[in-house]
Amino acid sequence: MSFSDSDSSHGDYKNFRQISRDRLLHEMLRSAKSDGKSTWKVLIMDKVTVKVMSCSCRMADITNEGVSLVEDLYKRRQPLPSMDAVYFIQPLKENVVMFLSDMSGRCPLYKKAYVFFSSSVQKDLVSMIRNDTSVLPRIGALREMNLEYFAIDSQGFITDNERALEQLFGENVENSRKYDTCLNTMATRIATVFASLRELPNVRYRAAKSLDASTMTTFRDLVPTKLAAAVWNILLKYKQSIPNFPQTETCELLIVDRSIDQIAPVIHEWTYDAMCHDLLDMDGNKYVHEITKPGGATEKKEVLLEEHDPVWLELRHAHIADASERLHEKMTDFVSKNKAAKIHSSRDGSELSTKDLQKMVQALPQYSDQMEKLSLHVEIAGKINRVIRETGLRDIGQLEQDLVFGDAGTKEVITFLRTNQEASPENRLRLLMIYAAVYPEKFEGDKGVKLMQLARLSPEDMNCVNNLRYLSGTDSKKASGSSFSLKFDVNKKKHAARKEREEEEQWQLSRFYPVMEELIEKLGKGELPKNEYSCMNDPSPTVHGSSVPPPAMRTAPSQTAHSMRSRRTATWARPRSSDDGYSSDSVLRHASSDFKKMGQRIFVFIIGGATRSELRACHKLTTKLRREIILGSSSLDDPPQFITKLKLLTADELNIEDIHI
Repeated sequence: MSFSDSDSSHGDYKNFRQISRDRLLHEMLRSAKSDGKSTWKVLIMDKVTVKVMSCSCRMADITNEGVSLVEDLYKRRQPLPSMDAVYFIQPLKENVVMFLSDMSGRCPLYKKAYVFFSSSVQKDLVSMIRNDTSVLPRIGALREMNLEYFAIDSQGFITDNERALEQLFGENVENSRKYDTCLNTMATRIATVFASLRELPNVRYRAAKSLDASTMTTFRDLVPTKLAAAVWNILLKYKQSIPNFPQTETCELLIVDRSIDQIAPVIHEWTYDAMCHDLLDMDGNKYVHEITKPGGATEKKEVLLEEHDPVWLELRHAHIADASERLHEKMTDFVSKNKAAKIHSSRDGSELSTKDLQKMVQALPQYSDQMEKLSLHVEIAGKINRVIRETGLRDIGQLEQDLVFGDAGTKEVITFLRTNQEASPENRLRLLMIYAAVYPEKFEGDKGVKLMQLARLSPEDMNCVNNLRYLSGTDSKKASGSSFSLKFDVNKKKHAARKEREEEEQWQLSRFYPVMEELIEKLGKGELPKNEYSCMNDPSPTVHGSSVPPPAMRTAPSQTAHSMRSRRTATWARPRSSDDGYSSDSVLRHASSDFKKMGQRIFVFIIGGATRSELRACHKLTTKLRREIILGSSSLDDPPQFITKLKLLTADELNIEDIHI
């Protein structure tokens, strides 16, 4: 297993994000000391590295490492000749020019500079620095950090290629500068994940294959192959250049593209996390809510729904109905443990609603912090449930899942569209997109046009449905040849068996699971077919000095307590709660006591955007397989974002400003 270079002596298993954080804080900031004394320093970053830093570290963490000021490389800065500076920058010529400008001449901006590059630096840039004799004595360190990814979750990262769908799968993009730049940036950033964790993966990828002689392999089919090759080439260089980098394979990496599952990005996912981002007007992880002050006045407050919030951490992967129930239980428990609240509640014998309980304890200042967290989530869950009721989302969600599992077809879709005229245009579009993904043959000729007219879709929305098929290649491969529709034929056959194993499942609308979940389980067991998922490492299995055993031999010890085929467990999303009745922690932190039992890591990278259901599946399977599953993607997209990006595939008149991230 890989650990960070610092502070792993306690035996704690450190997850992906913790290792990223430790490298930035300890390996970079803490090491930047000119004389061993604890002096304040300046941290200077560019627009990419500031995002890298903010994804893994909080401002308090940075300050604790002696940073008193954080600056933008490209903004005018005040000279601080008595202070040292840490430069965390991309290895770009313009960045190096700015750095040299800061530190050269008689009056440099800072006393000493510690330069850390986010990825591998070209020799000509190193020469530029060496050739400036006035700067050279002022450099305290010049290193490659090889950390240029964005850790959005304890088990997830993005490369921040928001336009990857358009730039890699759009019209007339093959061999364009944008295509090459996007692919190379993505490969560089993926590779730095393995540099950070000191891991060498078996690089698996979804292979391009012609199903018959009449079907040509398109450039879109080759995108995973090209990315896998680019990542592998960088990893081979790491083996030669990075100290202590593994020389034999230590983990698995699977690279696929968005066409592997076109349903996951648009179906209504019913977990608390997904519903927040799908139904509420959130800006990333920021949520704005109103709080009531003691005097009765209200004010707006911005909060982040992230892992440092224990209530969010516990409930994010729970079904919205389950989350609502548990919030009510927490509120009731909170009141029952407080004498003042008990006296207040005893005045009326009737049972109190969650809202009554919320109001009751808002007046207890000594519990304001705990109460504020609970109140926030009670408000959010209430708002989500209100949207579900007002938009009739339960019926839409039921039909979506019935379509996916083969319990509904054309008749049910037509009936729904005719009898639910009040359904929103977006929900009608998403329903049609799911229908088109499951039954692509129903959209051949003018059949699809008639359905879309019945759904009263705009021409732009019709284009979106067509682009979904365009992305998957169903126009040329036909239904019988589409690997996607074949997957769902298999699922339909499994439907009854899966139903029989769902005794513990409580929530009707939680049947759906992404295709990625199935692929990870197969990868974990070494059962991914090699003709469909090739391996970059295969051509020369002994080139690194020892042969590579098949994946099945290198997985974690077999888990007798959990059937690999068991699709659902009712409690996987319920981390342990602490005694205060509302806080919790993540699965991997509870694994710290027996971290040595964790198997090799599995990394999955999705080109073209990942979904929250896929991220949730990684958390779930980490518990089930006893292996840390890390999801990477070009971006993390909620349904509205994905739909907008899909429209960009063939619409020249649209631009990226239409995407509200």
